[in-house]
Amino acid sequence: MTDAGLHTLTGAYALHALPDTERRDFERHLGDCEACSIEVRELSETATRLGLAAAAPAPRELRERVLGEITTVRQEPPAVSRRERTPDRRSGAARWSRFALAACLAGAVGLGGIAVWQHQEAQDARQQADATRRQADQVARVLAAPDAKTSSGTLEDGAQGTVVVSRSEDRAVFLATGLAGAPSGKVYQLWFDDGGTMRSAGLMRASGPSSTTYTTLLDGPVDGATGMGITVEPAGGSARPTSEPLALMKLPA
Repeated sequence: MTDAGLHTLTGAYALHALPDTERRDFERHLGDCEACSIEVRELSETATRLGLAAAAPAPRELRERVLGEITTVRQEPPAVSRRERTPDRRSGAARWSRFALAACLAGAVGLGGIAVWQHQEAQDARQQADATRRQADQVARVLAAPDAKTSSGTLEDGAQGTVVVSRSEDRAVFLATGLAGAPSGKVYQLWFDDGGTMRSAGLMRASGPSSTTYTTLLDGPVDGATGMGITVEPAGGSARPTSEPLALMKLPA
């Protein structure tokens, strides 16, 4: 086979669809062709990822469309001569290789969507886990800081709130216990008091679905703030407080 023909066998080789003779020829070609080597490696990695994807039934409409089109696909080329032709083993093998590749890729179409979805789900989960871990590390640094100072106060319905400030970390952590969940469609929002101007410090989230305990790393630096507050706001939070504060607390110096 010519070099030009060998360049077309990367997909069949990655799917182990080449007969022995063509496979040996192609492997010798790989030693001298960097482009084919890269393509084979990428195709092999893709095939491996697809193989790990969970299988799902093909949509019924896809199956019916494929079955309907099969009757219009010519399986053999038209005769060009009345003389009996001698079968060409190499061309037959090439046709089988192309057929095998096409069949595998057709199956991969259905799995491809699942693989992309699974990859995105896994990526989102990793990003969320990384963000949670970074926040937990920052909370730990504030609580363990040598200069950490606290200020406590009483919130609504007897709940207790404590703010821990580390000037060296320039961050603050708010802890609340005994605080019932926010009303439906509402959230608890924290604020820094910058000399009378309220600056959003993020939303509070309970430790669990029915928990009354909150541990929140306030968004933004402490520098410039003299106090903090907590309000009930619409879901998603507000740019400015829209309700009376449940509590206002001075930040420790």
